[in-house]
Amino acid sequence: MTSLDFGPVMLGGNVFGWTADREESFRVLDAFLDAGGRSIDTADVYPAWAPGCSGGESEAILGEWLASRGVRDRVVVATKVSSLDRRRGLSAANIAAAADDSLRRLRTDRIDIYFAHRDDETVPQEETMSAFSALVTAGKVREIGASNFSPARLRSAARIAAAAGLTPYTVAQDRWSLVERDAEIDLVPTVSELGMVEVPYSSLAGGFLTGKYRPGVEVASERAKGASAYLRDPRNVDLLDALDDVAAEHGVGVGAVALAWLREQPHVAAPIASARTPEQVADLMQSVSVVLTRHELQLLSAATEPVSA
Repeated sequence: MTSLDFGPVMLGGNVFGWTADREESFRVLDAFLDAGGRSIDTADVYPAWAPGCSGGESEAILGEWLASRGVRDRVVVATKVSSLDRRRGLSAANIAAAADDSLRRLRTDRIDIYFAHRDDETVPQEETMSAFSALVTAGKVREIGASNFSPARLRSAARIAAAAGLTPYTVAQDRWSLVERDAEIDLVPTVSELGMVEVPYSSLAGGFLTGKYRPGVEVASERAKGASAYLRDPRNVDLLDALDDVAAEHGVGVGAVALAWLREQPHVAAPIASARTPEQVADLMQSVSVVLTRHELQLLSAATEPVSA
């Protein structure tokens, strides 16, 4: 079980250096901390996909902000290894080198939660778990997590850690939202079985669950194509109507309700959501005050219930 306090919302750092430049990222981070935020998620690969970027820019911006504000001890910092081209995979040598790279960019002496960004079945899990455990023993990492792992691989990692006296994964990070609910079928029960917690990413489905994507509405955004694709499922269109009703009842935005729903799900420590502007941070943090009734939770859940659940 994790000992970390993620707060009500974890701020996603994938936009830093991409859709939010250094100055805007600093404003977003300031607004998040001022609003009571306590945890920030990034990765060594963020945002390698953006023009002119090669990965590491998000960590560097976050590290500069932490140092300039003197707030390192007030923030839970999460980052990840295995997806960056020059530091790909979960071999012991790569994990050790990538962690040092991240620590340098983050300008800190420890990473609070270090995730395997993706599984690497080419490396024995004994090697991977030993490498992560060594980082914990060295004080460079407080806890370790697994992102995008299958239930079977989470279980085998737990068995290996227990048998060898190694540090186990305590936190999972997976795609989960009101319109992406496959995790509820097998993954979340496994997280529960292993005593882990979940910090779901894509909790607003690329912006779809903010309510700005509607039938017949064009949105100018880097994520518009992916977010608009959810409109192809009639259940998701019906969900928007249900979200509108609940949001109106609470006097908040649609995104705040979507985050509140996710936070109420079993074993969720905090949903991850990103913001390009301080105004979007305010929208995210509205969710903190939203307490959904049992009827509202059932209404929203029923709209997109997983078919195989």
